[in-house]
Parts: sequence; C-alpha cells; structure tokens
Amino acid sequence: MYETYEPLFHEIFAKVNNAKDKPKKMEVLRKYRTEALENFLMVAFNPDIEWMLPEGDVPYMPNDAPEGTEHSMLIQEAKNLHYYVKRLVFGTTDEWLIGNTQINDARREMMFIQLLEGLSQGEAECLLEAKNRTLNKKYKGLNANTVRQAFDWDENFMDQKLVEQRRAQQPRQDLGRLPQDIAESQRRG
Repeated sequence: MYETYEPLFHEIFAKVNNAKDKPKKMEVLRKYRTEALENFLMVAFNPDIEWMLPEGDVPYMPNDAPEGTEHSMLIQEAKNLHYYVKRLVFGTTDEWLIGNTQINDARREMMFIQLLEGLSQGEAECLLEAKNRTLNKKYKGLNANTVRQAFDWDENFMDQKLVEQRRAQQPRQDLGRLPQDIAESQRRG
C-alpha cells in the first residue's frame, strides 16, 4: 500500500518504539529510510561524532503551532546538521573534521536555537535527545545496533556495500614497492 503522508522523524521513532521485536523495528527504519534519516541517526548514535554545543538544556521557545503547519522539518534540516557536529577522522584518535570552521561557537549556538524554534515541538525534542545522546531512552529499541543492522552499516557506521564498491573501483597503487613486497603485505593483513 502506498502512503501519501511522510511521517515526521519522531513519528517514525514512535513506530519503532511500538514495534514488537527487533526485526519489525528494523523493518520500520528501512521503510522510511532516507538520506536525511540516515544523517540524523548517524549524528545521534555514532560515537565518532561529537556535538559542538554545550551540554544540557538549550534555552529555546518551543513552537506551539500544530504539527504540519509553518514548520521546518528535520527531513529538510538534516542536511545542515554538519554545522553542529565534528567527526573523528577515521583511523586517528585526535584529528577532527569540523563541518564548518567559519562559524564561531556563539553563532553555532544561536543557529541551533533558531533551528529548534522552527521545528515542531516533537521534532525539536527529538533533536535535543539526539544531541544529548538519549534518543534510545525515549524510544525503546532505537539504538546504535538496531540502526546499524537496519541500514547494513558496520561498527564504524559505514555502508558495507558502498565500502566494497569503492574498494573495487580504486586501482591498487604500489607506492614504489616491489610486487613481492605488495604480496607480502597483503598476505599478512
């Protein structure tokens, strides 16, 4: 059956919460899978991503207009979440990739407050729970493992199919080594 209404993120998460077991929870996530949902869940659960905002409550005025009227939506705003987070560079322990280095902390915090005030109250609460890493406390069964399994991500939150495609497309470079050295390095892992 084709749905004409695309649910808001907190509505999707409520459906995950109400699903009886893990396979049904993963089915709900797959059904509503979009790039925006993936980005949102990535910043909510990936331990290599940190929020560049102060911990604790955010002083914002919740939007009290009914849902679906004059709001921005997380599905549209998820593309801008990189302004508020930084990601650990893969394979390092202290090198961070920052979404936008041109924004100072005060501006970043003001942009986040404006984002929250533009969202419906349910989606704003959902974003705050992602920021505080408490999304799994409100929505039972919505956790890092369920998300990784639903989207076929590995433990580094990378899409396994995409990693294999990129590996197949990249020609092997010898970096000036002899063929036997390359064979030896591949044999040892």
